Order: sequence, then structure tokens, then C-alpha cells
Amino acid sequence: MQGILLFAHGARDPAWARPFETIAARMREAAGGRPVALAYLELMEPRLDAAAHALAAQGCTLITVVPLFLGAGGHVRRDLPELLAGLRAQLPAVTIRDTAAIGETEAISRAIAQAALTLVDAPPAEEPAA
Repeated sequence: MQGILLFAHGARDPAWARPFETIAARMREAAGGRPVALAYLELMEPRLDAAAHALAAQGCTLITVVPLFLGAGGHVRRDLPELLAGLRAQLPAVTIRDTAAIGETEAISRAIAQAALTLVDAPPAEEPAA
């Protein structure tokens, strides 16, 4: 069985995670019964290793990690490969692969451009009276 592991940076403010939790929930609805987990690099739980172990415990023999980063900076190019190497050593019966950073896909580039235009074209919010 294939598990999908969404991987985000993490932040101190719990509100930061809301969009990622929404993405994970939508993925669960659309994933055709495949387990979907959300994990963080730092500052939030679960971390990548805990989420991967949880997917393996559910019977996943293939885990695909999707970095929810706009670009492939140091976390995607350096940190993630190291983390994945450690997971592969810990879970030798599980095939672990990763995808490109989500922000580097054409679909996301178009969606962000359209969303930005929608924000630009939206009527300005009313300013509170002083």
C-alpha cells in the first residue's frame, strides 16, 4: 500500500499550520483510500520520522514524500535527502521516494499567480475607524 507524506517546514505559531492541515485533509478526501500524513521539519509535530513510522505501521510499503515548499532551497536539497537516508535505514522494508518541491510545479505556479491577481483585484478591506 502507498502512503503519502506531506512535508512542511513548521513554525512556532500553530496558526501557521492551518493551510497545510487543510491541504492534508483535501488530499485524504482525494487519495482513493491511501493514507496521507503531514509532517514538519522543525518546531511542530509530528516530525518526518514519526509520520513515516506511523504510515509503515499502517501497512504502507511505499511512502511518497511531497515537500510543501515553494522552492528547492537548502531544506529540500540538503536536509530532506539526509532525513530520507535515515528513514530508509530505519525502515528497510519500505520504499521511500520523494517528489519535487510543490512550488516548482506548473500547476502551483499558475494557481499562485491567479490567487495573487484575485487578491490584487479584490476591493480593499475597510480600515477601522480611529
